[in-house]
Amino acid sequence: QQAGIFSITGIPQTELEQTMGAYCPNILFPSARETVDNLVIKGSFPPMHLSPVNFDAIFKQALKQRSEQQSAEAGNTTH
Repeated sequence: QQAGIFSITGIPQTELEQTMGAYCPNILFPSARETVDNLVIKGSFPPMHLSPVNFDAIFKQALKQRSEQQSAEAGNTTH
């Protein structure tokens, strides 16, 4: 497991979710990639290079899915 501690100040509340959902993972992922690669090599296995991840695209996709789900739920409510 890997974790990061971030001190985030001066970011408007409207941008905080994107910062936590895309920017912070972009900071942590290169270290995780290196750690996995080193562990695999030290275990006498062939190198395993993890592909880069576009956390911005993943975040935007998650927002779109959440918006579509909320729209569907709002359309299914009966009065």
